[in-house]
Amino acid sequence: MRLKDKVALITGSAQGIGREIALVFARAGADVVISDINLEKAAKTSAEIEALGVKSLALELDVTAYTKVEEAINKILDKFGKVDILVNNAGITKDGLMLRMSEADWDAVINVNLKGTFNCTKAVARPMIKQRSGRIINIASIIGIIGNPGQANYSASKAGIIALTKTSAKELASRNINVNAVAPGYIQTEMTARLPEELKQKMLSLIPLNKLGMPADVAAACLFLASDESSYITGQTIVVDGGMVTA
Repeated sequence: MRLKDKVALITGSAQGIGREIALVFARAGADVVISDINLEKAAKTSAEIEALGVKSLALELDVTAYTKVEEAINKILDKFGKVDILVNNAGITKDGLMLRMSEADWDAVINVNLKGTFNCTKAVARPMIKQRSGRIINIASIIGIIGNPGQANYSASKAGIIALTKTSAKELASRNINVNAVAPGYIQTEMTARLPEELKQKMLSLIPLNKLGMPADVAAACLFLASDESSYITGQTIVVDGGMVTA
């Protein structure tokens, strides 16, 4: 029960990696707010959380709109009285070669991934500063470190998240708020399960551990960063990629 009596907000947590993080936090004793653009799926995940014996709240949230984020934080404060942990997990992809990428596709990814992380960090920092404690965990990606053809928008957004993590950590450290990032590599999800076998084998050849990561691997890193065990770590990016990125 490493997170007993803690309140955690996880964005984009109705499914996928966000859902796994939510379940791991709940099993560790945290009350968990499930926020997602899809309220129906968020409510379903929230019910799963409550079945584990902790409290939960499902919120429909568009992280690109700061006023909506503020409203969500106020709802959480009304119900729980505090926010101890924020996981900025909400993210999208709209892949395409840079020369063919539309301005709309560029803006959409930057708005959700990077601006969304900024909006949620800014909004949650206010109550965390008042309570003089907090943990903010940003989900970046190894693509933000090494780049990837066809993902100029995504790689820029994730690199931006890493830089935002460093600056946020320095600005908020005096208030006992730790800000860190987790950069997953290739993780086994519904999306990767649909990839052609040839592409899967090519991906595996790049991973020294010769296996895809699991959502639980990412969630475990987040649990560590959310717990007291990481109290002297801030401004860092933990890479969870099976050894792909070594520098």
